[in-house]
Amino acid sequence: MTAGAAQQVVRATLEDVARAAGVSLATVDRVVNRREGVRAKTVARVEAAVAKLGYRADVAAARLARGQSFRFAFVLPSGSNSFMTNLTEQVQRTAEWLAGQRGFIDILHVDVFDPDVLAGALETLSPAYQGVAVIALDHPRVRAAIDELASRGVAVVTLVSDAPSARRLHYVGIDNPAAGRTAATLMGRFLAGGEGTVAVIAGSLSLRDHTERQFGFHQILSSEYPNLRALPVLEGRDDSDRTRKLTAALLARHADLRGIYCCGAGNRGIADALEASGRAREVVWITHELTQHTRRFLVRGTLDAIINQDPGHEARSAARVLLAHCSGEPISPDQERIRIDIFLRDNLP
Repeated sequence: MTAGAAQQVVRATLEDVARAAGVSLATVDRVVNRREGVRAKTVARVEAAVAKLGYRADVAAARLARGQSFRFAFVLPSGSNSFMTNLTEQVQRTAEWLAGQRGFIDILHVDVFDPDVLAGALETLSPAYQGVAVIALDHPRVRAAIDELASRGVAVVTLVSDAPSARRLHYVGIDNPAAGRTAATLMGRFLAGGEGTVAVIAGSLSLRDHTERQFGFHQILSSEYPNLRALPVLEGRDDSDRTRKLTAALLARHADLRGIYCCGAGNRGIADALEASGRAREVVWITHELTQHTRRFLVRGTLDAIINQDPGHEARSAARVLLAHCSGEPISPDQERIRIDIFLRDNLP
């Protein structure tokens, strides 16, 4: 390695910018922080020095110097939903990173299927929080609770499931109608022109992500695969005992059942019922979220495909958006876009 290649890149400081622009440190601080009281020519000199030196503010250090910190509440579902357990773990990991940025996360678990319980949790949040990330129900009372937080200056990010007409700051999650359309295309192609019925099991149609997924699914199935008839949507509340009973009843009632699309959770119940019926290899099953359980079902052939969203990306994105908003910094839309993954047995990570 040459001496030139081994040179260490030194980060420019405010003092470097002040020397290059020929002004005081206080003047540079005013320009960098967009405060008034500096002549236009001086602003131009400072900005030219910033560009030449590649100066970037150390935002965390600046917050520390000002004694500034932020506290955020992440309102997540209670229960044993495997994906939400993974999301909780990722939020906990994100909290470790955020602490270094002078931001702190508290995790609150509530029954997000109950609008009164969820709204009540939002309405009684401590005024110490500057931001909230919440798995939202698209329900009037929940929207009103979000709007009330926004009116108090609290930034609200909806996570995984949106409430778009509420005054939330940002939605962090996949394009759910597109995810449902993707599931329908996979279902139609896997069944290769066959005829019969297809069941759709949601967690709750009050959760917008589940509603949008089943809408996208029906949109493609009815228009491009008319030989397949979708049955009325069933709600399993992401509970495996409930989905087991629903799936067993579907299998008993519909001899022509060719496929099951689960746009929520409760996958262990569906797997149990399919395997107990002896029809696991006959019925195409597509679900959401790669977890330890869905991975196992996919490997052994009970499950055919998984539509996935990355909980780690979502946790980090929600934290970044809240921190940027409270700090008055921009976000990168491309960085915060959550992609849709498709996993088959052959491409599991």
